[in-house]
Amino acid sequence: MGSSLLRVLGFVFLLLGYCSSSTSPLQDQERDKITELPGQPTNVGFAQYSGYVTVDQQAGRALFYWLTEAPASRRPESRPLVLWLNGGPGCSSVAYGAAEEIGPFRIHPDGKTLFFNPYAWNNLANILFLESPAGVGFSYSNTSSDLYTAGDQRTAEDAYTFIVNWFERFPQYKHRDFYIAGESYAGHYVPQLSQLVYQRNKGLQNPSINFKGFLVGNAVTDDYHDYVGTFEYWWIHGLISDATYRTLRVACDFGSSQHPSVACIKAFDVADKEQGSIDPYSIFTRPCSSAISLRRNLRGHYPWMPRAYDPCTERYSIIYFNRPEVQKALHANLTAISYPWKTCSDIVGDYWADSPLSMLPIYEELIAAGLRIWVFSGDTDAVVPLTATRYSIDALKLPTVMNWYPWYDHGKVGGWSQVYKGLTFVTVRGAGHEVIVVFLKIPTLPFENALVWERRFCLSTLFTGINSRVRERAQNWLSPALAPAFAYQTLNACPS
Repeated sequence: MGSSLLRVLGFVFLLLGYCSSSTSPLQDQERDKITELPGQPTNVGFAQYSGYVTVDQQAGRALFYWLTEAPASRRPESRPLVLWLNGGPGCSSVAYGAAEEIGPFRIHPDGKTLFFNPYAWNNLANILFLESPAGVGFSYSNTSSDLYTAGDQRTAEDAYTFIVNWFERFPQYKHRDFYIAGESYAGHYVPQLSQLVYQRNKGLQNPSINFKGFLVGNAVTDDYHDYVGTFEYWWIHGLISDATYRTLRVACDFGSSQHPSVACIKAFDVADKEQGSIDPYSIFTRPCSSAISLRRNLRGHYPWMPRAYDPCTERYSIIYFNRPEVQKALHANLTAISYPWKTCSDIVGDYWADSPLSMLPIYEELIAAGLRIWVFSGDTDAVVPLTATRYSIDALKLPTVMNWYPWYDHGKVGGWSQVYKGLTFVTVRGAGHEVIVVFLKIPTLPFENALVWERRFCLSTLFTGINSRVRERAQNWLSPALAPAFAYQTLNACPS
Protein backbone atom coordinates (compact mmCIF):
# COMPACT_ATOMS: atom_id res chain seq x y z
CA MET A 1 0.00 0.00 0.00
CA GLY A 2 2.79 2.38 0.96
CA SER A 3 4.76 1.64 -2.19
CA SER A 4 1.67 2.27 -4.32
CA LEU A 5 1.14 5.62 -2.61
CA LEU A 6 4.76 6.56 -3.24
CA ARG A 7 4.40 5.69 -6.92
CA VAL A 8 1.26 7.82 -7.17
CA LEU A 9 2.91 10.73 -5.37
CA GLY A 10 5.96 10.40 -7.60
CA PHE A 11 3.76 10.58 -10.68
CA VAL A 12 1.96 13.64 -9.30
CA PHE A 13 5.22 15.43 -8.52
CA LEU A 14 6.53 14.56 -11.99
CA LEU A 15 3.36 15.93 -13.55
CA LEU A 16 3.54 19.09 -11.46
CA GLY A 17 7.16 19.58 -12.41
CA TYR A 18 6.28 19.16 -16.09
CA CYS A 19 3.42 21.63 -15.84
CA SER A 20 5.51 24.21 -14.04
CA SER A 21 8.31 23.96 -16.60
CA SER A 22 6.04 24.17 -19.64
CA THR A 23 5.03 27.50 -21.06
CA SER A 24 2.11 28.73 -23.10
CA PRO A 25 2.46 29.84 -26.73
CA LEU A 26 1.91 33.42 -25.60
CA GLN A 27 4.80 33.15 -23.14
CA ASP A 28 7.01 31.59 -25.82
CA GLN A 29 6.19 34.41 -28.21
CA GLU A 30 6.90 37.03 -25.56
CA ARG A 31 10.27 35.40 -24.91
CA ASP A 32 11.12 35.56 -28.64
CA LYS A 33 9.86 39.10 -29.18
CA ILE A 34 12.51 41.58 -30.33
CA THR A 35 12.15 44.77 -28.35
CA GLU A 36 14.72 46.72 -30.34
CA LEU A 37 17.65 45.95 -32.62
CA PRO A 38 20.88 47.90 -32.06
CA GLY A 39 21.06 50.81 -34.47
CA GLN A 40 17.54 50.41 -35.78
CA PRO A 41 15.69 53.52 -37.00
CA THR A 42 12.92 55.04 -34.94
CA ASN A 43 9.21 54.49 -35.50
CA VAL A 44 9.37 50.79 -36.30
CA GLY A 45 5.70 50.03 -36.77
CA PHE A 46 5.79 46.24 -36.94
CA ALA A 47 6.44 43.36 -34.56
CA GLN A 48 9.53 41.15 -34.81
CA TYR A 49 10.31 37.79 -33.25
CA SER A 50 13.38 35.58 -33.39
CA GLY A 51 14.76 32.55 -31.65
CA TYR A 52 15.24 28.81 -31.89
CA VAL A 53 12.94 25.91 -32.67
CA THR A 54 14.20 22.41 -31.89
CA VAL A 55 13.81 19.98 -34.78
CA ASP A 56 15.64 16.96 -33.33
CA GLN A 57 15.74 16.61 -29.56
CA GLN A 58 18.10 13.64 -29.51
CA ALA A 59 20.71 15.16 -31.82
CA GLY A 60 20.24 18.63 -30.35
CA ARG A 61 19.43 20.27 -33.68
CA ALA A 62 17.73 23.66 -33.52
CA LEU A 63 16.97 26.10 -36.33
CA PHE A 64 17.05 29.87 -36.00
CA TYR A 65 14.19 31.99 -37.32
CA TRP A 66 13.39 35.68 -37.66
CA LEU A 67 9.78 36.74 -38.17
CA THR A 68 8.98 40.25 -39.40
CA GLU A 69 5.27 40.87 -39.34
CA ALA A 70 3.43 43.32 -41.56
CA PRO A 71 3.02 46.82 -40.09
CA ALA A 72 0.13 47.28 -37.70
CA SER A 73 -1.35 49.81 -40.12
CA ARG A 74 -1.58 47.06 -42.74
CA ARG A 75 -3.45 44.60 -40.49
CA PRO A 76 -0.89 41.77 -40.22
CA GLU A 77 -3.59 39.41 -38.95
CA SER A 78 -5.16 39.50 -42.42
CA ARG A 79 -1.89 39.00 -44.31
CA PRO A 80 -0.43 35.69 -45.51
CA LEU A 81 2.68 34.08 -44.06
CA VAL A 82 5.70 33.58 -46.33
CA LEU A 83 8.65 31.37 -45.40
CA TRP A 84 11.87 32.57 -47.06
CA LEU A 85 14.85 30.26 -47.67
CA ASN A 86 18.25 31.08 -49.14
CA GLY A 87 20.30 28.40 -50.78
CA GLY A 88 23.98 27.58 -51.03
CA PRO A 89 23.72 24.94 -49.88
CA GLY A 90 24.89 26.33 -46.58
CA CYS A 91 23.99 30.04 -46.80
CA SER A 92 22.12 32.20 -44.33
CA SER A 93 18.64 33.59 -44.93
CA VAL A 94 19.41 36.25 -42.33
CA ALA A 95 22.52 37.40 -44.22
CA TYR A 96 20.96 37.47 -47.66
CA GLY A 97 17.18 37.29 -47.59
CA ALA A 98 16.69 39.49 -44.53
CA ALA A 99 19.67 41.87 -44.68
CA GLU A 100 20.19 42.26 -48.44
CA GLU A 101 16.97 41.41 -50.20
CA ILE A 102 13.43 41.40 -48.83
CA GLY A 103 13.88 42.21 -45.13
CA PRO A 104 12.67 45.43 -43.48
CA PHE A 105 16.16 46.80 -42.77
CA ARG A 106 19.41 47.46 -44.59
CA ILE A 107 22.79 47.78 -42.87
CA HIS A 108 24.84 50.96 -43.21
CA PRO A 109 28.51 50.63 -44.24
CA ASP A 110 29.55 51.23 -40.62
CA GLY A 111 28.10 47.83 -39.73
CA LYS A 112 26.41 49.40 -36.71
CA THR A 113 23.26 51.16 -37.85
CA LEU A 114 20.21 50.18 -39.89
CA PHE A 115 17.89 51.98 -42.26
CA PHE A 116 14.48 51.07 -43.62
CA ASN A 117 14.12 49.09 -46.83
CA PRO A 118 11.15 50.79 -48.52
CA TYR A 119 10.54 47.72 -50.69
CA ALA A 120 10.47 45.14 -47.89
CA TRP A 121 8.11 42.23 -48.43
CA ASN A 122 6.64 42.62 -44.97
CA ASN A 123 4.76 45.61 -46.36
CA LEU A 124 2.56 43.01 -48.01
CA ALA A 125 2.93 39.83 -45.94
CA ASN A 126 4.34 38.40 -42.73
CA ILE A 127 7.83 37.14 -43.60
CA LEU A 128 9.51 34.26 -41.79
CA PHE A 129 13.25 33.87 -42.45
CA LEU A 130 14.76 30.46 -41.63
CA GLU A 131 18.46 29.61 -41.37
CA SER A 132 18.65 26.05 -42.64
CA PRO A 133 20.06 23.44 -42.26
CA ALA A 134 21.69 23.17 -38.83
CA GLY A 135 25.19 24.62 -38.98
CA VAL A 136 24.12 27.57 -41.13
CA GLY A 137 24.13 31.02 -39.56
CA PHE A 138 22.86 30.83 -36.00
CA SER A 139 21.25 27.39 -36.43
CA TYR A 140 23.17 24.66 -34.64
CA SER A 141 23.45 21.00 -33.75
CA ASN A 142 24.94 19.45 -30.63
CA THR A 143 25.97 16.50 -32.82
CA SER A 144 29.01 17.72 -34.73
CA SER A 145 28.70 15.02 -37.41
CA ASP A 146 25.43 16.65 -38.53
CA LEU A 147 27.44 19.41 -40.18
CA TYR A 148 29.27 16.85 -42.32
CA THR A 149 26.22 14.81 -43.31
CA ALA A 150 23.68 17.46 -44.29
CA GLY A 151 21.79 16.97 -47.52
CA ASP A 152 18.54 17.68 -49.30
CA GLN A 153 16.42 15.05 -47.57
CA ARG A 154 17.29 15.91 -43.98
CA THR A 155 17.08 19.62 -44.74
CA ALA A 156 13.51 19.19 -45.97
CA GLU A 157 12.52 16.98 -43.04
CA ASP A 158 14.00 19.39 -40.49
CA ALA A 159 12.35 22.37 -42.17
CA TYR A 160 8.99 20.60 -42.07
CA THR A 161 9.45 19.78 -38.39
CA PHE A 162 10.36 23.42 -37.83
CA ILE A 163 7.12 24.61 -39.46
CA VAL A 164 4.98 22.22 -37.41
CA ASN A 165 6.66 23.22 -34.14
CA TRP A 166 6.72 26.90 -35.05
CA PHE A 167 2.96 26.88 -35.63
CA GLU A 168 2.53 25.51 -32.11
CA ARG A 169 4.47 28.50 -30.82
CA PHE A 170 2.51 30.89 -33.07
CA PRO A 171 -0.96 29.31 -33.27
CA GLN A 172 -2.47 32.52 -34.65
CA TYR A 173 -0.83 31.62 -37.98
CA LYS A 174 -2.53 28.24 -38.22
CA HIS A 175 -4.89 28.06 -41.22
CA ARG A 176 -3.45 31.34 -42.57
CA ASP A 177 -2.53 31.38 -46.27
CA PHE A 178 1.03 30.07 -46.36
CA TYR A 179 3.66 30.32 -49.12
CA ILE A 180 7.27 29.12 -49.40
CA ALA A 181 9.82 31.21 -51.32
CA GLY A 182 13.53 31.21 -52.04
CA GLU A 183 16.32 31.51 -54.59
CA SER A 184 19.36 29.75 -56.02
CA TYR A 185 19.89 26.34 -54.34
CA ALA A 186 16.62 26.94 -52.55
CA GLY A 187 15.39 25.78 -55.95
CA HIS A 188 15.82 22.41 -54.23
CA TYR A 189 14.76 23.40 -50.71
CA VAL A 190 11.50 25.08 -51.72
CA PRO A 191 9.96 22.37 -53.95
CA GLN A 192 11.11 19.57 -51.63
CA LEU A 193 9.61 21.24 -48.57
CA SER A 194 6.49 22.10 -50.56
CA GLN A 195 6.10 18.46 -51.51
CA LEU A 196 6.38 17.37 -47.87
CA VAL A 197 3.77 19.88 -46.75
CA TYR A 198 1.42 18.91 -49.57
CA GLN A 199 1.77 15.16 -48.98
CA ARG A 200 1.35 15.39 -45.21
CA ASN A 201 -1.67 17.63 -45.60
CA LYS A 202 -3.41 14.95 -47.62
CA GLY A 203 -6.49 13.59 -45.94
CA LEU A 204 -6.68 16.42 -43.42
CA GLN A 205 -10.01 18.23 -43.38
CA ASN A 206 -8.64 21.55 -42.14
CA PRO A 207 -4.82 21.44 -42.11
CA SER A 208 -3.02 23.88 -39.84
CA ILE A 209 -0.54 24.56 -42.64
CA ASN A 210 -2.79 26.18 -45.24
CA PHE A 211 -0.29 25.80 -48.06
CA LYS A 212 -1.11 27.75 -51.22
CA GLY A 213 2.03 27.53 -53.36
CA PHE A 214 5.66 28.50 -53.82
CA LEU A 215 7.96 31.03 -55.50
CA VAL A 216 11.54 30.47 -56.66
CA GLY A 217 14.03 32.80 -58.32
CA ASN A 218 17.09 31.93 -60.43
CA ALA A 219 16.58 28.48 -59.02
CA VAL A 220 18.71 25.36 -59.35
CA THR A 221 16.09 23.06 -60.86
CA ASP A 222 17.42 20.31 -63.10
CA ASP A 223 21.13 19.55 -63.34
CA TYR A 224 21.15 18.63 -67.02
CA HIS A 225 19.14 21.63 -68.21
CA ASP A 226 20.91 23.92 -65.74
CA TYR A 227 24.28 22.88 -67.16
CA VAL A 228 23.18 23.21 -70.80
CA GLY A 229 21.56 26.59 -70.17
CA THR A 230 24.49 27.91 -68.13
CA PHE A 231 27.15 26.97 -70.67
CA GLU A 232 25.05 28.43 -73.48
CA TYR A 233 24.62 31.68 -71.55
CA TRP A 234 28.37 31.96 -70.94
CA TRP A 235 29.13 31.37 -74.61
CA ILE A 236 26.43 33.68 -76.02
CA HIS A 237 27.59 36.52 -73.72
CA GLY A 238 31.22 36.07 -74.73
CA LEU A 239 32.40 34.90 -71.32
CA ILE A 240 34.12 31.74 -72.59
CA SER A 241 35.80 30.53 -75.78
CA ASP A 242 34.25 28.25 -78.39
CA ALA A 243 36.62 25.46 -77.39
CA THR A 244 35.74 25.69 -73.70
CA TYR A 245 32.04 25.75 -74.54
CA ARG A 246 32.40 22.49 -76.46
CA THR A 247 34.49 20.92 -73.69
CA LEU A 248 31.97 21.84 -70.98
CA ARG A 249 29.11 20.32 -72.95
CA VAL A 250 30.96 17.02 -73.23
CA ALA A 251 32.70 16.84 -69.83
CA CYS A 252 29.66 17.84 -67.77
CA ASP A 253 26.96 16.11 -69.83
CA PHE A 254 24.27 14.67 -67.52
CA GLY A 255 26.54 15.27 -64.53
CA SER A 256 25.64 16.16 -60.95
CA SER A 257 26.00 19.78 -59.94
CA GLN A 258 27.04 18.91 -56.41
CA HIS A 259 29.30 16.01 -57.32
CA PRO A 260 30.81 16.74 -60.75
CA SER A 261 33.35 14.55 -62.53
CA VAL A 262 37.07 15.34 -62.56
CA ALA A 263 36.85 16.27 -66.25
CA CYS A 264 33.96 18.62 -65.52
CA ILE A 265 35.90 20.31 -62.71
CA LYS A 266 38.87 20.86 -65.03
CA ALA A 267 36.59 22.40 -67.65
CA PHE A 268 35.15 24.73 -65.00
CA ASP A 269 38.69 25.80 -64.06
CA VAL A 270 39.37 26.83 -67.64
CA ALA A 271 36.04 28.66 -67.90
CA ASP A 272 36.77 30.42 -64.62
CA LYS A 273 40.07 31.79 -65.93
CA GLU A 274 38.54 32.86 -69.23
CA GLN A 275 35.75 34.79 -67.52
CA GLY A 276 38.21 36.84 -65.50
CA SER A 277 37.38 39.07 -62.53
CA ILE A 278 33.74 39.76 -63.25
CA ASP A 279 30.74 39.42 -61.00
CA PRO A 280 29.04 36.30 -62.41
CA TYR A 281 25.99 37.00 -60.28
CA SER A 282 25.38 40.21 -62.21
CA ILE A 283 27.65 40.31 -65.24
CA PHE A 284 27.20 44.03 -66.01
CA THR A 285 27.76 45.15 -62.41
CA ARG A 286 31.17 46.40 -61.29
CA PRO A 287 32.40 44.29 -58.34
CA CYS A 288 32.95 45.98 -55.00
CA SER A 289 36.53 47.26 -55.18
CA SER A 290 37.12 46.78 -51.47
CA ALA A 291 36.08 43.16 -51.47
CA ILE A 292 38.28 40.11 -51.69
CA SER A 293 38.46 38.53 -55.15
CA LEU A 294 35.07 37.22 -56.15
CA ARG A 295 36.49 33.88 -57.18
CA ARG A 296 37.77 33.23 -53.69
CA ASN A 297 34.19 33.43 -52.47
CA LEU A 298 32.98 30.74 -54.87
CA ARG A 299 33.27 27.32 -53.26
CA GLY A 300 34.33 24.48 -55.50
CA HIS A 301 33.65 24.59 -59.20
CA TYR A 302 29.90 24.45 -59.26
CA PRO A 303 28.22 27.15 -61.33
CA TRP A 304 25.78 28.16 -58.62
CA MET A 305 27.82 28.28 -55.45
CA PRO A 306 26.68 31.17 -53.28
CA ARG A 307 28.02 34.65 -52.84
CA ALA A 308 26.15 37.81 -52.14
CA TYR A 309 25.10 39.97 -55.06
CA ASP A 310 26.89 42.92 -53.45
CA PRO A 311 30.05 41.80 -51.64
CA CYS A 312 30.21 45.14 -49.84
CA THR A 313 26.75 44.56 -48.38
CA GLU A 314 27.83 41.10 -47.32
CA ARG A 315 30.71 42.64 -45.40
CA TYR A 316 28.30 44.93 -43.53
CA SER A 317 26.25 41.89 -42.50
CA ILE A 318 29.30 40.08 -41.17
CA ILE A 319 30.16 43.05 -38.96
CA TYR A 320 26.63 43.64 -37.73
CA PHE A 321 25.55 40.09 -36.91
CA ASN A 322 28.79 39.32 -35.09
CA ARG A 323 28.19 42.11 -32.58
CA PRO A 324 27.32 40.59 -29.18
CA GLU A 325 24.57 43.15 -28.52
CA VAL A 326 22.93 42.29 -31.85
CA GLN A 327 23.02 38.58 -31.09
CA LYS A 328 21.53 39.25 -27.67
CA ALA A 329 18.71 41.31 -29.17
CA LEU A 330 17.99 38.50 -31.65
CA HIS A 331 18.09 35.82 -28.92
CA ALA A 332 20.82 34.19 -31.03
CA ASN A 333 24.02 32.30 -30.25
CA LEU A 334 22.71 31.27 -26.85
CA THR A 335 25.45 28.65 -26.60
CA ALA A 336 28.16 31.32 -27.04
CA ILE A 337 30.05 29.53 -29.80
CA SER A 338 33.68 30.50 -30.09
CA TYR A 339 33.82 30.92 -33.88
CA PRO A 340 32.28 33.92 -35.68
CA TRP A 341 28.92 33.99 -37.43
CA LYS A 342 29.36 33.57 -41.20
CA THR A 343 27.14 34.27 -44.16
CA CYS A 344 27.80 30.77 -45.53
CA SER A 345 29.06 27.58 -43.92
CA ASP A 346 31.99 26.07 -45.80
CA ILE A 347 31.63 22.79 -43.92
CA VAL A 348 27.95 22.34 -44.71
CA GLY A 349 28.43 23.32 -48.35
CA ASP A 350 31.60 21.32 -49.01
CA TYR A 351 30.30 18.11 -47.42
CA TRP A 352 26.79 18.26 -48.85
CA ALA A 353 25.43 14.74 -49.23
CA ASP A 354 22.33 13.91 -51.28
CA SER A 355 21.29 16.23 -54.08
CA PRO A 356 18.76 14.82 -56.59
CA LEU A 357 19.48 15.59 -60.22
CA SER A 358 16.07 17.11 -60.90
CA MET A 359 13.18 18.86 -59.20
CA LEU A 360 10.94 18.52 -62.25
CA PRO A 361 9.06 15.44 -60.95
CA ILE A 362 8.09 17.47 -57.87
CA TYR A 363 6.89 20.31 -60.10
CA GLU A 364 4.73 17.85 -62.01
CA GLU A 365 3.20 16.51 -58.81
CA LEU A 366 2.44 19.93 -57.33
CA ILE A 367 1.14 21.39 -60.58
CA ALA A 368 -1.26 18.45 -60.84
CA ALA A 369 -2.35 19.24 -57.27
CA GLY A 370 -3.37 22.74 -58.32
CA LEU A 371 -0.87 24.70 -56.23
CA ARG A 372 0.27 28.17 -57.33
CA ILE A 373 3.81 28.12 -58.67
CA TRP A 374 5.77 31.23 -59.61
CA VAL A 375 9.25 31.16 -61.18
CA PHE A 376 11.21 34.37 -61.73
CA SER A 377 14.62 34.98 -63.27
CA GLY A 378 17.02 37.91 -63.62
CA ASP A 379 18.51 38.08 -67.10
CA THR A 380 22.06 39.20 -66.15
CA ASP A 381 22.81 36.24 -63.86
CA ALA A 382 25.51 33.88 -65.15
CA VAL A 383 25.25 31.56 -62.14
CA VAL A 384 21.76 30.10 -62.64
CA PRO A 385 20.90 32.00 -65.80
CA LEU A 386 17.65 32.66 -67.58
CA THR A 387 18.48 30.14 -70.30
CA ALA A 388 18.82 27.34 -67.73
CA THR A 389 15.43 28.13 -66.20
CA ARG A 390 13.77 28.27 -69.63
CA TYR A 391 15.14 24.86 -70.59
CA SER A 392 13.90 23.37 -67.31
CA ILE A 393 10.41 24.84 -67.69
CA ASP A 394 10.26 23.72 -71.32
CA ALA A 395 11.03 20.16 -70.21
CA LEU A 396 7.76 20.16 -68.23
CA LYS A 397 5.86 20.45 -71.54
CA LEU A 398 3.10 22.54 -69.99
CA PRO A 399 0.33 23.98 -72.15
CA THR A 400 0.74 27.73 -72.72
CA VAL A 401 -2.15 29.85 -71.49
CA MET A 402 -0.66 33.25 -72.34
CA ASN A 403 2.28 33.57 -74.68
CA TRP A 404 5.42 35.65 -74.08
CA TYR A 405 4.58 39.30 -73.40
CA PRO A 406 6.34 42.33 -71.85
CA TRP A 407 5.33 43.72 -68.50
CA TYR A 408 5.86 47.38 -67.64
CA ASP A 409 6.99 49.45 -64.69
CA HIS A 410 6.14 53.15 -65.02
CA GLY A 411 5.87 52.84 -68.79
CA LYS A 412 9.17 50.99 -69.27
CA VAL A 413 9.65 47.31 -70.02
CA GLY A 414 10.58 45.63 -66.74
CA GLY A 415 10.83 42.14 -68.18
CA TRP A 416 8.75 39.47 -69.83
CA SER A 417 6.30 36.81 -68.72
CA GLN A 418 4.68 33.63 -69.96
CA VAL A 419 1.78 31.89 -68.28
CA TYR A 420 1.54 28.12 -68.43
CA LYS A 421 -1.15 25.87 -67.08
CA GLY A 422 -0.10 25.63 -63.43
CA LEU A 423 3.00 27.85 -63.56
CA THR A 424 3.81 31.50 -64.18
CA PHE A 425 7.27 32.45 -65.43
CA VAL A 426 8.56 36.03 -65.13
CA THR A 427 11.88 37.54 -66.18
CA VAL A 428 13.28 40.76 -64.74
CA ARG A 429 15.26 42.94 -67.10
CA GLY A 430 18.70 43.94 -65.86
CA ALA A 431 18.47 41.88 -62.66
CA GLY A 432 21.14 39.45 -61.54
CA HIS A 433 21.20 36.35 -59.37
CA GLU A 434 19.63 38.12 -56.42
CA VAL A 435 16.84 39.19 -58.73
CA ILE A 436 14.66 40.01 -55.77
CA VAL A 437 16.93 42.98 -54.94
CA VAL A 438 15.59 44.57 -58.12
CA PHE A 439 12.25 42.82 -58.27
CA LEU A 440 11.22 43.77 -54.75
CA LYS A 441 11.26 47.41 -55.86
CA ILE A 442 8.23 46.55 -57.95
CA PRO A 443 5.15 46.25 -55.72
CA THR A 444 4.08 42.94 -57.18
CA LEU A 445 4.12 39.88 -55.00
CA PRO A 446 2.26 36.85 -56.29
CA PHE A 447 0.43 36.27 -53.04
CA GLU A 448 -0.52 39.94 -52.76
CA ASN A 449 -1.77 40.23 -56.31
CA ALA A 450 -3.58 36.93 -56.09
CA LEU A 451 -5.44 38.31 -53.09
CA VAL A 452 -6.15 41.57 -54.91
CA TRP A 453 -7.45 39.79 -57.96
CA GLU A 454 -9.60 37.51 -55.86
CA ARG A 455 -11.03 40.42 -53.92
CA ARG A 456 -11.67 42.62 -56.95
CA PHE A 457 -12.47 40.18 -59.71
CA CYS A 458 -13.14 36.63 -58.61
CA LEU A 459 -16.52 37.51 -57.18
CA SER A 460 -17.29 39.83 -60.04
CA THR A 461 -19.28 38.96 -63.13
CA LEU A 462 -17.66 41.64 -65.26
CA PHE A 463 -15.63 39.08 -67.17
CA THR A 464 -15.08 35.35 -67.39
CA GLY A 465 -11.64 35.14 -68.97
CA ILE A 466 -8.47 36.94 -69.86
CA ASN A 467 -8.61 39.50 -72.64
CA SER A 468 -7.25 42.90 -73.56
CA ARG A 469 -9.91 44.60 -71.45
CA VAL A 470 -8.69 42.73 -68.36
CA ARG A 471 -5.10 43.73 -69.06
CA GLU A 472 -6.05 47.35 -69.63
CA ARG A 473 -8.11 47.45 -66.45
CA ALA A 474 -5.32 45.78 -64.49
CA GLN A 475 -2.72 48.28 -65.66
CA ASN A 476 -4.79 51.09 -64.20
CA TRP A 477 -4.12 49.91 -60.66
CA LEU A 478 -1.26 47.42 -60.76
CA SER A 479 2.39 48.13 -61.49
CA PRO A 480 3.89 46.38 -63.31
CA ALA A 481 1.42 44.81 -65.72
CA LEU A 482 1.79 41.25 -64.54
CA ALA A 483 -1.91 41.17 -63.89
CA PRO A 484 -2.89 38.73 -66.65
CA ALA A 485 -0.68 36.05 -65.11
CA PHE A 486 -2.24 36.54 -61.72
CA ALA A 487 -5.70 36.76 -63.22
CA TYR A 488 -5.37 33.38 -64.85
CA GLN A 489 -4.03 31.60 -61.80
CA THR A 490 -6.46 33.25 -59.42
CA LEU A 491 -9.53 32.75 -61.59
CA ASN A 492 -8.75 29.05 -61.66
CA ALA A 493 -8.35 29.05 -57.88
CA CYS A 494 -11.49 31.04 -57.19
CA PRO A 495 -14.16 29.35 -55.11
CA SER A 496 -17.15 28.33 -57.19
